[in-house]
Amino acid sequence: MKLEAVVGALGCKVIHRGGNFDSKEIRHVVASDLMSDVLVVDKEHLLLVTSLPSDQTIRTSDIVGAHAVLVVNNKTLSASMVTLAREMDVTLMQSSLSKFDACVMIGKLMNPT
Repeated sequence: MKLEAVVGALGCKVIHRGGNFDSKEIRHVVASDLMSDVLVVDKEHLLLVTSLPSDQTIRTSDIVGAHAVLVVNNKTLSASMVTLAREMDVTLMQSSLSKFDACVMIGKLMNPT
């Protein structure tokens, strides 16, 4: 699944469009507000879904090699989080959907049966 499909289906706002946005393939989704839980995930091609709008979210996504971060629940993003996403070239998106609804919609995109 491409990031553009997520943006289209969820109607989310792209705050920073990281390098290779168009070619990144999402194969796994991690939904968590506990970055310690994200750090133990052993998957590639990740989309991180969280309601934690902090710099630590961007740093954690970079450590695990996530292709993008989706901040849900219409959380306000700090200027430092946006700046860090740009500096680390991490795709950062924002949605008004709940984490549950976002995950359900992403699941349907990944498994359209």
